[in-house]
Amino acid sequence: MITVKEVEHTAKLARLKLTEEEKEKYTQQFSKILDHFNQLKEVDTEGVEPMAHVLPLKNVMREDKAELTCNRDEILQNAPLEEDGFFKVPKI
Repeated sequence: MITVKEVEHTAKLARLKLTEEEKEKYTQQFSKILDHFNQLKEVDTEGVEPMAHVLPLKNVMREDKAELTCNRDEILQNAPLEEDGFFKVPKI
């Protein structure tokens, strides 16, 4: 069970100003959340392998090798403004 003092401390850390009603409300809500976690602790997980995803997925990645995809002139053709081989942008 979480206490109002713990809610006040958490609110202080988060720099939140809570009314007395909100403190009571959050105390009840946090307690319910913690009750759910305590129920999960009771579940027998013996022999259950840890997993990151419910499906057996693998990342399929290509070999990482550097290659030139476009040359500078091709890239600068898309630039609205270009000067001396660079993008030209307005001053800020």
